[in-house]
Amino acid sequence: MTHWIDNAIFYHIYPLGACGAPQFNDHTSQPVSRIAAIHGWLDHIQALGANAIYLGPVFESTRHGYDTANYYEVDRRLGTRTDLAVLSSTMHQRGMHLVLDGVFNHVGRDFWAFQDLQTNREVSPYCDWFHDIRFGENSIYGDSFSYTGWNGHTSLVKLNLENPAVQQHLFGAIDMWVHELGIDGIRLDAADCLSFSFLEALSAFRNQIKPDLWLMGEVIHGDYRQWAAPNRLDSVTNYELYKGLYSSHNDQNYFEVAYALNRQFGLGGIYRDKKLYNFVDNHDVSRIASTLKDPGHLYPLHLLLFTVPGVPALYYGSEFGIPGLKGSHSDDSLRPAFDTHTMENNAPHPDLPGFIHQIAAIRQSSPALLYGDYTQMHVSAQQFAFSRKKGGEEVVVAVNSAPEQARLSLPGFGQARAVDLLAPGEAVTVSNDNLNLLLSASYGRIIKIVRN
Repeated sequence: MTHWIDNAIFYHIYPLGACGAPQFNDHTSQPVSRIAAIHGWLDHIQALGANAIYLGPVFESTRHGYDTANYYEVDRRLGTRTDLAVLSSTMHQRGMHLVLDGVFNHVGRDFWAFQDLQTNREVSPYCDWFHDIRFGENSIYGDSFSYTGWNGHTSLVKLNLENPAVQQHLFGAIDMWVHELGIDGIRLDAADCLSFSFLEALSAFRNQIKPDLWLMGEVIHGDYRQWAAPNRLDSVTNYELYKGLYSSHNDQNYFEVAYALNRQFGLGGIYRDKKLYNFVDNHDVSRIASTLKDPGHLYPLHLLLFTVPGVPALYYGSEFGIPGLKGSHSDDSLRPAFDTHTMENNAPHPDLPGFIHQIAAIRQSSPALLYGDYTQMHVSAQQFAFSRKKGGEEVVVAVNSAPEQARLSLPGFGQARAVDLLAPGEAVTVSNDNLNLLLSASYGRIIKIVRN
């Protein structure tokens, strides 16, 4: 059965940054509907070819959104639950889907239950809502107890997700997100820190309230099958492919990304039955235009993103090739305020959005690229080719990262005809059983094969 995710192309927005919210929440001001700005971006997002939006954290927090203070209210710096529900409704009227960040591993120090613990100490009913509370020790903030923070960050208090009361609180919030806000999925922050028992309880709850609610986890390392598994999650972030995509261009070494794709999706590939979330940058890593040594590689890199197996995602602004380097103490440079009209007039790479629109349209019209298998056909340091097949459709994708033209001759095509989907009308020849391709510098081709 087809799931909406099978045809999804994501546009990822970090709303606190993109909508120009103040850095800190005073927790007293009246809500300001900054999130309404996204309505004005929907035409641009859909013109790129995206049909789903992943919104980074939107619920009440103190600073960056991952320090939740209240799972049941939208961050006042962004607006209200009504504002978010209206955006969700507008998106659905346009045929789009909405995924929100679920930050369940930890909360901020302004989370209401943690504040009760600070006030009432041992008699607080929320002592066991948090992981490893130790009275008699002091935290670095002067609390008369210590606790476990996420990854050493004591500003983020780790929840005790094995506590049924905590699960009930979180699942109640999810129920509201589904039925009031109309969400279609949840991206689980720090999913590799969540226990499998919690993920299984979450999956069971999902099946009760909305079986097609897509659950995708942020996982950096490890065997993705541990998380993307029956009765756990549907998908995870594909950091292995992310690394292969940029470094295979920077190092003039397509063998790296070819190895990753074969391992994941080739014959015997370990993730052939998974729809992994593919990306080239996000709110936690440097912008792809700053990561690549050669800006011309934005074109073959995005061509690969949209033609390999998985679910492609764009991070807001990167479709224009804007720069952004991850700082040693702050990610603010990765999460700037955004305005599509200003960006269109000042884009560092003004041709890139049109190229993305073109390859997205090709992907959406091709069953082979949406659902097909994957077979490597050629790999060398700076040229790479593979085929995707589904039913009677066959598509060959070839890229060239070299600064000059390159020729490929791929065997096994008999008397087939070949049509260039990226440059209709451009000649493609099949002779002596070989598909003969001339590849422009830092570019690629998408070829539909018509066998007699």
